[in-house]
Amino acid sequence: MDLKNRTAVVTGGGSGLGRATAMALARAGARVAVLDRDGAAAQRVADEGNADPRRGDLGGELTAFEVDVADAQSVDRAISTIADGFGAVHFCVNAAGVATPGKVVSRGKALPLENFRKVIEINLLGLFDVVRQCAELMVRNEPSADGERGVIINVSSGAAWQGQKGQAAYSASKAGVIGMMLPVARDLAPHGIRVVTIAPGLFQTAMSAGMPANVITALEGMVLYPPRLGAPEEFAALVEHIVGNRYLNATTLSLDAGARLV
Repeated sequence: MDLKNRTAVVTGGGSGLGRATAMALARAGARVAVLDRDGAAAQRVADEGNADPRRGDLGGELTAFEVDVADAQSVDRAISTIADGFGAVHFCVNAAGVATPGKVVSRGKALPLENFRKVIEINLLGLFDVVRQCAELMVRNEPSADGERGVIINVSSGAAWQGQKGQAAYSASKAGVIGMMLPVARDLAPHGIRVVTIAPGLFQTAMSAGMPANVITALEGMVLYPPRLGAPEEFAALVEHIVGNRYLNATTLSLDAGARLV
């Protein structure tokens, strides 16, 4: 499906992988709704993207929305506003997520259940809420010449398979994203909607930017080739490829340069 003059919803669009994706989709001509819990960050991305000369004649617009995906009312308001303002949603990229660490038992105390629940609420329940509401709008779209009505791309993580210490909640949530993919794709296939999951490895994000140099070096040592952290623009390039490649559906793509975590 062509991105030009289509509408894309990007959660977690205020930073990192979501930011790079929002920028890339706008440069390709899409109208992009930038959703983020940090409304100021979302607005900065929208302002920067709208001023980007690389958008050229194709460039679409970016609009910021302050949204907490774990808050159903917040999601409801945003999707309703997007539907009213743009009239349709054609693409949805779910990049919002948290990686709050916590060992099952630490200093003799069990991990508070609320800490585990909060990660699941954001990374899995919140993601599904956005998926279901965007899908409801997509099924109303007029099909393109090839019968397609929409594309949903969900962000999992290599931690779904290779969770490290303190990542029980995060790994469970990201494994859940992979697990839901096939049944959701099966549900939406009759409507001409594709569903694909990306499982990124180690990327340059705000989180990694705050790490000491020796920690970054250790992480890079876990990557086969190229031995470095991924650039958010490389993630965004894969999103664009998925949108344009109609034979990609109901699958999980690892984007990790062969990283093996320990």
